Amino acid sequence: MRRLALRTLRDESLFGRGDRVLVACSGGPDSTALLHVLVMLRREIGHEVIGHGVDHGLRPEARGELALVAELAEKLGVPFEVTRVDVEPGGNLQARAREARHRALQDAAVRRGATVIATGHTADDKAETVLLRLLRGAGPRGLAVLEPRAPSPVSPSGADSPRDLVRPLIRARRADVLSHLERHALVFARDPSNLDPRFTRVRVRRELIPLLTELSPRIIEHLCALADMLGDVCPSEDPMGGLGRAQRGAIERAQKKGMRTVKIRMKGGRELDVTFPAGKIVLNEKK
Repeated sequence: MRRLALRTLRDESLFGRGDRVLVACSGGPDSTALLHVLVMLRREIGHEVIGHGVDHGLRPEARGELALVAELAEKLGVPFEVTRVDVEPGGNLQARAREARHRALQDAAVRRGATVIATGHTADDKAETVLLRLLRGAGPRGLAVLEPRAPSPVSPSGADSPRDLVRPLIRARRADVLSHLERHALVFARDPSNLDPRFTRVRVRRELIPLLTELSPRIIEHLCALADMLGDVCPSEDPMGGLGRAQRGAIERAQKKGMRTVKIRMKGGRELDVTFPAGKIVLNEKK
């Protein structure tokens, strides 16, 4: 896995000598392996590593999971901090927790002078996300998911520019992660929500992927290759990138009717005002 991460870092120019990398750590297997691998690669790349965890206050186990990361970070000689955020129970809980986590990481990156934020996404995560987007009717650009380097979905709380997200493990399989953890005797936590079939991603991971693997043993590689190809042919500046079919349809119909603006609802309950200045499509988040 170390070689896979090094090749991805170099091929994609994710960061270089002198850069400070903030690693998003939850205590789970992926982020634990990521922290360890990036520390191992410091001599070759010449970067700095700092760790950061976010406690959403939704699970009492999270405090202990982050304590595992803090212990590992101390052994590795890596600074580590935790941000605690308040996410109230209710609708769209996962989406709101994700947004709060991203903003906390952005604020931490600004405060600590980090140039990028590294997350532990793997090839399995990428394949699962492609399938989830297909189930939701995403268009071609919406299937170009989890690129090695991508802009942040949120901005920091202040006026600073958002830090890009980088994914050094995006070419590694989940099995590679587990092998790395076992080889180096690294302790990690398991989030019970990853086994909860109420979440669509869990059913995709535990039911759909195994079925597709029976039909095509290399389905993970095929889905990742599809996402990469679509990322190459669909411009990332596509203003409707990542929107679902219904949202894109509403925008296209409004544009054809000559409407000046149309409102669309995003996942998580956010609303966007879409305008059409000089024939262009501009998405504006409602405050």
